Amino acid sequence: MTETLKQLEYRHAFVRRHIGPSDAQISAMLNTLGVTTLDELTRNIVPADIALRSAPHVGEGLQEHEALNELKAIASRNQRYKSFIGMGYYGTLMPEVIRRNLLENPGWYTAYTPYQPEVSQGRLEALLNFQQLIIDLTGLPLASASLLDEATAAAEAMAMAYRVCNDKTAHRFFVCRDVHPQIVDVVKTRAETLGFEIVVDELSHAVDHDALFGALLPLIGSEGNVYRLDAAIATLKQRQIITCVCADPLALVLLKSPGELGADIVLGSAQRLGVPMGYGGPHAAFFACRDEYKRAMPGRIIGVSRDAAGHPALRMAMQTREQHIRREKANSNICTSQVLLAVIAGMYAVYHGPQGLSRIARRIHRLTTLLAIGLRQAGISLRHQCWFDTLTLQVQDKTAILKRAQRQQINLRSDLPDAIGISLDETTTREDILTLIAVVTGQAPVLDIEALDAELVRNSEPPFPPALLRNTPILTHPVFQRYHSETEMMRYLHKLEQKDLALNQAMIPLGSCTMKLNAAAEMVPITWPEFSELHPFCPPEQAQGYQILIDQLSQWLIALSGYDAICMQPNSGAQGEYAGLLTIRRYQHSCQQPQRHICLIPASAHGTNPASAHMAGMTVVVVSCDRHGNIDLADLEKKAAQAGDTLSCVMVTYPSTHGVYEENIRRVCQIVHQYGGQVYLDGANMNAQVGLTSPGTIGADVSHFNLHKTFSIPHGGGGPGVGPIGVKAHLADFVPGHCVVSDAKRLTRLGAVSAAPFGSASILPISWMYIRMMGSQGLKRASQVAILNANYIARCLNDLFPVLYYGRDGYVAHECILDIRPLKERYGISEMDVAKRLIDYGFHAPTMSFPVAGTLMVEPTESESLEELDRFIAAMRSIYDEAKSVANGEWTLLDNPLVNAPHTQQELTEEWTHPYSRKLAVFPAPHQATSKYWPTVKRLDDVYGDRHLCCGCLPPDD
Repeated sequence: MTETLKQLEYRHAFVRRHIGPSDAQISAMLNTLGVTTLDELTRNIVPADIALRSAPHVGEGLQEHEALNELKAIASRNQRYKSFIGMGYYGTLMPEVIRRNLLENPGWYTAYTPYQPEVSQGRLEALLNFQQLIIDLTGLPLASASLLDEATAAAEAMAMAYRVCNDKTAHRFFVCRDVHPQIVDVVKTRAETLGFEIVVDELSHAVDHDALFGALLPLIGSEGNVYRLDAAIATLKQRQIITCVCADPLALVLLKSPGELGADIVLGSAQRLGVPMGYGGPHAAFFACRDEYKRAMPGRIIGVSRDAAGHPALRMAMQTREQHIRREKANSNICTSQVLLAVIAGMYAVYHGPQGLSRIARRIHRLTTLLAIGLRQAGISLRHQCWFDTLTLQVQDKTAILKRAQRQQINLRSDLPDAIGISLDETTTREDILTLIAVVTGQAPVLDIEALDAELVRNSEPPFPPALLRNTPILTHPVFQRYHSETEMMRYLHKLEQKDLALNQAMIPLGSCTMKLNAAAEMVPITWPEFSELHPFCPPEQAQGYQILIDQLSQWLIALSGYDAICMQPNSGAQGEYAGLLTIRRYQHSCQQPQRHICLIPASAHGTNPASAHMAGMTVVVVSCDRHGNIDLADLEKKAAQAGDTLSCVMVTYPSTHGVYEENIRRVCQIVHQYGGQVYLDGANMNAQVGLTSPGTIGADVSHFNLHKTFSIPHGGGGPGVGPIGVKAHLADFVPGHCVVSDAKRLTRLGAVSAAPFGSASILPISWMYIRMMGSQGLKRASQVAILNANYIARCLNDLFPVLYYGRDGYVAHECILDIRPLKERYGISEMDVAKRLIDYGFHAPTMSFPVAGTLMVEPTESESLEELDRFIAAMRSIYDEAKSVANGEWTLLDNPLVNAPHTQQELTEEWTHPYSRKLAVFPAPHQATSKYWPTVKRLDDVYGDRHLCCGCLPPDD
């Protein structure tokens, strides 16, 4: 009996599962670095003037079952009413084969953004399917790989409309009054910073307004009316006004496509294609446009290219729009994407096929028609005569109806004056129709659904006027025809998964993106119906569980960040940047300082920073870095002084993008505050702060926190993310709010940045579980081990790959930049060659050529064990030896395992003409004899892909 009960329990605590290295491995790595304890290491690295004396209090860590039981009790406080609210959110049925093999599969949800296409062909194909689905439904030739949600897609459409319009003197954007109110809210917010005037009016008055550069029109209005848009679009186009159409994907299965009507841009939410409401998100938005506008399109586009062998291969197209190249000139933040949700929506279409989608859409419409007939027979007046899934009822006794609905545990739309709205969906049943009629009329319904349905079939009346009906086929590509049995679907998902390299196979050592463990226990709650089935606009008393969760998570983030308030709305890190800058802007305007518009950004900053500043209506001024990679204080002070009372803020990342704890960070804050500016501290590198220091301690005013990085929400192949912002007290009243949901305790009434009041609420349980299981000391230890792992890699590789930037005493923070330029100068091998050769060794490449060209940025995270770190180090050292063999003349510069990497399985069956062996090509490391990741394509031909943009599914013979 050598251990106490507490020690025995600690041995099974989650923190020991989350942190990769064992105690013995930690000691060995510390010894390599010449220190004895983690505390000693962090004292040598974290500047004393910002170091916390003790870890912030978030409670003791729990074991997995304890945290799950606690969260289950919280979830039970949510009331699962049946919601017929609509407004862009609908009940849906995710096929279990997709839930089990995709949503709950770490091979899909732990993958990174497909910047390295050779290890991403599976999810790239899945996204190409999604794009083909949207191309078919919208009738436009070009679709993106998703945006954050329908409201932000509408805001992006407005910005794009101005970019492509011919009349740059026009400054007004028309929005039909019947667009969902949350969409109008977000569009107004974006217009506020871009200097546009929003005109909200009836569709019939769209042509009456002058100085318009664009218009946002609904194919189906918020109240349910199906509009005939052809005449309005034709008239607007005659005036060279860019037409943007909001559309419902299931309605588009039946209705004539907006592209056929002449629309320039079409957008909407793919939520009802198999994705739960989840109290607001995450959900993938879709976005399509005309081919001539492709260079102005926001977000990511997946394109068909070819590899070095000439075979078709997929990649993210038009990558010159990436933030690190175009910066403030970027069309949008490239991070605005919802890959996992787009994949689910695309696979929903693959699984159901065109006939299945048509049956679902026709069933919803038929049920809506039966409900309309039953209500009319009961004397209820309907506001519109043409509908798809939504009816608006003109009623006198609205209060009584809503009370009856509440007794039946039913939610109806209640924000319409003297009217209620009812929206049906895939989950609606015949019994629901009878219940709804009883709720509205207060009497037992006499409707004979079966008889009435049979009569409708006999009459063969079209569901819509002929001019509105789709007469073109959809989803004709074979991928939408084949996988309709569960066996075929399961195998297809597995085939695509095997093409990708995710965290379930190997470390993803990406700098600045923190690809840490996404624990199974953290992921379990997102599929609980108590969290997944709630409508974001349900009455707050039905979402008490969510409110408890949001409040607790907010308080923990306040404790860990040193801020005074949290806004949970932003649904990506880039959106968090924008929301933080918007908050600063609103605060300064309230102080009668609208002239403040200069945003100082260090040259080393993330590319999303200047793009966000531009979106927030600010002018970017770049601040130089010194030769050590730190912010040049003299240049900062000079430019702050030059800006004077026009200085709005500075955006800094800490630890810096160069991977060091800058000693003068407090001085940076003081200089900016001295000139009346605010300090925005980018939370991208919070994984090296938690428990050791905090933005509030440093002196910042606002930060966003990447919950999909530091707080363990998975990247999902490039989304979802959550980027809440923390603010000091003086900014708390200026964070984004909401126009539909009233919650004075948690929301302001200011304009929103996302459609839902709490953004992607359904994945907040992941971060709640992470913090609850780690506890105060566990979170601190995670930061310390992240720093330890990075320094261990830096120390073990510095002799061959010099670490470009060091902090005090020769240490880095939680990431390090390896300089590959000497390798290229000596041996002719580039950072690209090293990155692609790492694939042959079974690793995803580190971040390449950012923030410095010719380098690799490595961030191992605290979740990787010493064995995995040593495997990566051995691979890098072996690659160095291979480069030396090129210099020694063993292989030529044009034919060696580095420049030919990665090597595919198919190559082994072909004639082998290389001067190195097949074994060396594909089994360069000893362990690979029993465990091998096989890339399915060779190195991508980016030039070909840029010149031949194709964003739809390949013909089957390709």
